[in-house]
Amino acid sequence: MSEQTQEPGSSAPRRVVVAGAGMAGVQTAVALREQGFTGDVILIGAEPHQPYDRPPLSKAVLLGKSEGSAFDVDFEALGIELRLGCEVLGLRPADHELDTEDGPVPYDVLVVATGAEPVRLPGTEGVPGVHLLRTLDDAERLRPVLARQHDIVVVGAGWIGTEFATAAREAGCAVTVVEAAERPLAGALPAEVAAPMSGWYADAGADLRTHARVQRVEPGVVVLDDGSRLPAGAVVVGIGARPATAWLTGSGIGLGTHGEIVADEHLRTTVPDVYAVGDCASFPSGRYGERLLIHHWDNALQGPRTVAVNIVGGATGEPPAVYDPVPYFWSEQFGRFVQYAGHHAAADTTLWRGDPSGPAWTVCWLRGERLVALLAVGRPRDLAQGRRLIESGTVMNPVLLADPARPMKAATA
Repeated sequence: MSEQTQEPGSSAPRRVVVAGAGMAGVQTAVALREQGFTGDVILIGAEPHQPYDRPPLSKAVLLGKSEGSAFDVDFEALGIELRLGCEVLGLRPADHELDTEDGPVPYDVLVVATGAEPVRLPGTEGVPGVHLLRTLDDAERLRPVLARQHDIVVVGAGWIGTEFATAAREAGCAVTVVEAAERPLAGALPAEVAAPMSGWYADAGADLRTHARVQRVEPGVVVLDDGSRLPAGAVVVGIGARPATAWLTGSGIGLGTHGEIVADEHLRTTVPDVYAVGDCASFPSGRYGERLLIHHWDNALQGPRTVAVNIVGGATGEPPAVYDPVPYFWSEQFGRFVQYAGHHAAADTTLWRGDPSGPAWTVCWLRGERLVALLAVGRPRDLAQGRRLIESGTVMNPVLLADPARPMKAATA
């Protein structure tokens, strides 16, 4: 890394520029002040709005229960300079300059927190009534659609698609969810875990169509590949997101197979004096033995603390902090509170706590005798205790763990 900001005993950086004003960017700026950084902090956001939190967009904001979700941060009091409505265009590391719509911005240290952007449904550009749900403007465009109780087709039964379908049903809309895979959440959960969730759609009065692909979207109609024509006053696309990193082309920053920034265990990029955090970056997990790319709120909350510690500590010769969290996310689906912690890919045992046909149950994944992940439906205590057990690597007793009446913390070997 560069002599100025990374070598022991070097002078502290005078100016940190943060590209991206979502959760990861805002938390990085705030964490720098919490760590005692006294130099300039410039936070650049592409949207004109005051920085805001995204989870309420698919819930309270969408349903008109809240006008917005701006972060409760006094940027002026913290001495954080906001440059909003300013898109980043490129990076010239040799010059230590970030190119933006408003001109070049010099930096001593740059933190890239540009997040992810939704994948668009091919062939729908310019078709009226087709929506994404990623930004505050998206939510505000969709709010009157729900208020008019249109027939709505949701493309994609992932987390976002299901959350939107939940809100649309709550608003009284007729909802059809179209999913190309054989089940909802196919990319996130194993078949046996996602299977019970399929019934949630019918229980809520939503029509779930799996093994179904959209052939084309016409005004007011979605045509499936089997010739079915679904009435659609609006179409909401939730088929995934990709890291918003196209602007880094030619910068020398290493990107992975999904277009994400390849950060190290300290969240440093391959370019000196540049860190990356949140949805746009992957990092190597020593806990799980593989590189993780996490598009969830908690990652955008936790990572900035590591970045801030390393920026401030790098000038004083302190050993850099390692980022290796237990991933966590939550979702509200058809009246159920769903929480997940960990990473189940390397598990060799799946264990159930409770009846998945009931209102509350948990799935645990173990590698050997240690818990590596769990999914809790309506059992927040399981999630809280299980997350701590994953962090500590505690040896579990599978027989005791399978008893839903026993607290997880009392199911150790």
